[in-house]
Amino acid sequence: MHILDILALFICLAGIFIYVNTYYLKLPSSVGLMILALGLSFALLIIEQIIPEFKLGTERILQDYDYHEVLYQLVLSFMLFAGALQIDFKKLAEERTPVLILALLGVLISTFIIGGFVYYLLIWIGIPLDFMYCLVFGALISPTDPIAVTSTIKKYSLSKNLETRIAGESLFNDGIAVVIALTLLDLAHAGEDHFLGIVDIVWVFGTDITGGIVIGLFLGYLGYRLLKYIDNDEVEVEVLMTLALVMAGTQLAEFAHVSAKQAVVVMGLVIGNEGKSGHVTSAAGDYVFKFWHLIEETLNAMLFVLIGLEMLIIPWRLDYFAAGLFAFNIVLFARYVSVSLPIAAMSTYRSFEKNTIHVLAWGGLRGGIPIALSLSLPEFEGKEVIITMTYTVVVCSVLYQGLTIPKLMRITFPRK
Repeated sequence: MHILDILALFICLAGIFIYVNTYYLKLPSSVGLMILALGLSFALLIIEQIIPEFKLGTERILQDYDYHEVLYQLVLSFMLFAGALQIDFKKLAEERTPVLILALLGVLISTFIIGGFVYYLLIWIGIPLDFMYCLVFGALISPTDPIAVTSTIKKYSLSKNLETRIAGESLFNDGIAVVIALTLLDLAHAGEDHFLGIVDIVWVFGTDITGGIVIGLFLGYLGYRLLKYIDNDEVEVEVLMTLALVMAGTQLAEFAHVSAKQAVVVMGLVIGNEGKSGHVTSAAGDYVFKFWHLIEETLNAMLFVLIGLEMLIIPWRLDYFAAGLFAFNIVLFARYVSVSLPIAAMSTYRSFEKNTIHVLAWGGLRGGIPIALSLSLPEFEGKEVIITMTYTVVVCSVLYQGLTIPKLMRITFPRK
């Protein structure tokens, strides 16, 4: 198959998924897409048993093409930019301290708790995996997607502060987790001969984040100024301008060896909020935000399609899936600790609503970002078990937490 045929297949399946969920299942986006992805996996497995050649064709589709660059350079950047467009920057500025502390410390705490526990879990099960790769798994599975349950949360009487903390923490921990995962991956590949000291690691991490923010601010302001002087009737120009900025910003950040993901997040915040501010008479039209919302939904659906196909070529080993089920409980525990400790420390000088920890911890669903990160990893020994564990954790998180979050919200907050 030609790469365009594969892209057409993915978009077609993604469109079917979104249509079926919207008009028939009527579930929150991530929950409905995950159920359909599971259905696709089981359907393909049945077809594989009936037509053995079908598996060979699927393997060729997934193995003959390198999705690493597409997932990392395009999909992650587009999804993070689209998410940033929806955040209220002024409200986020008021909550910047708890959001940044929760995002940074939360991901670091979560990474080491998950990595440490998973390392000893795999030893117990009998699956060899280097400790550094366990930390990579801890980092890539740490990004949360509470925005996936925004439609449910908005039905209840949450304060604007709490909503901003949920959305902002999710947005920034995505970008931070990507940087940490890639830094740890570089350390794992470097080996003992090129092991970096703690000062070097902090320096690399700090320059990555800072450089990404600087590039994001520059291109975000440039994009805002350009959009301001474009006639709002020029729909195509505005949409193409934002597309060009995201792709150019990603490439510029990669060229400068800084975090492209932090760059697109900051670009999205600047363009999204300056574009919607009243004193500019809406620099970016509503269709720009609707376009990027569509892009986010489509890419998210395509990721679930891809993970459904990916399950056909990884080993169906019970020990891998058992590790994934245990890892899901570890991830929940790590999420609770990574939220509780920073909030407990900040409670001495900042007030938090009752049940904030429970909402942040249980509302922290895993979604498209961990899937994209796991599939975009380069080849190494142990990648298959990481993909399997990621798949299992995301499935359990989306279905179990996604379907029970409404009950938690009914108990903790009154309905509007």
